[in-house]
Amino acid sequence: MKTRLVAIVAAAVAVVSLAAQTPAPAPTSSASIPRYDVKRASSPPTIDGKLDDAAWAGAAPAVTLQFLWDSQTGAKQETRARVVWDAQAFYVGFDADDVDINARFEQRDDPTYMDDAVEIFINPDPKQEAHYYGFEMNARGVLYDYLNYNSRTLFKRWDATGVKIAASLRGTLNDRTDTDKGWSLEAAIPWANFEELSRRPPVAGTVWKANFNRWDGVQPNRRMSIWSDPQNAESWPHVPSRFGELAFVD
Repeated sequence: MKTRLVAIVAAAVAVVSLAAQTPAPAPTSSASIPRYDVKRASSPPTIDGKLDDAAWAGAAPAVTLQFLWDSQTGAKQETRARVVWDAQAFYVGFDADDVDINARFEQRDDPTYMDDAVEIFINPDPKQEAHYYGFEMNARGVLYDYLNYNSRTLFKRWDATGVKIAASLRGTLNDRTDTDKGWSLEAAIPWANFEELSRRPPVAGTVWKANFNRWDGVQPNRRMSIWSDPQNAESWPHVPSRFGELAFVD
């Protein structure tokens, strides 16, 4: 497993360095880490972006992302996230209030975080914090995915396989003249995509670590919201020591 992970990192050609961006300061306190019970889905959700399946009705109550950085000038629009699982995949659903839905990027691995976008960072092996997976998805359902090394370097050439994503809009896309209501997004990520850090799929009782984030608004009025507080003065979410816990349950 470790040999394969090293090979992926060594073979990656297109490496996006985060060193030029805001550095990730060390956490400033030992504030509590949130925990979410990931319930087993009775049946797999249909990936259409609508969050109206029985799987989501049976999920643990959604977590609501929090606004931590008052220096940001974007609107404070609520985002809710839920996760379920089954033998085939990890499923995440987001529901975002949004009066002005904007998403320009259309190609895989475009910088979707510059659009209205939701993100999940996943560490299947909490014993280590050097590597984790990033999935950043805009309101079009476009995916930017990568393997993150040491919170500073994104290996963009790592691409998850078999991922299904769909978004559903309650409004119009890229029309600044009207008032929208929001959008939702579903993603199904097959377990094989995590094999570098998890030798086998989780079972009831397994605990992974993760964080949910959202980027919202149009420059210069942008705002990030997040599940687990990274304890940073700036909006830098790449702090795996501060990821929340995902507890898989039946």
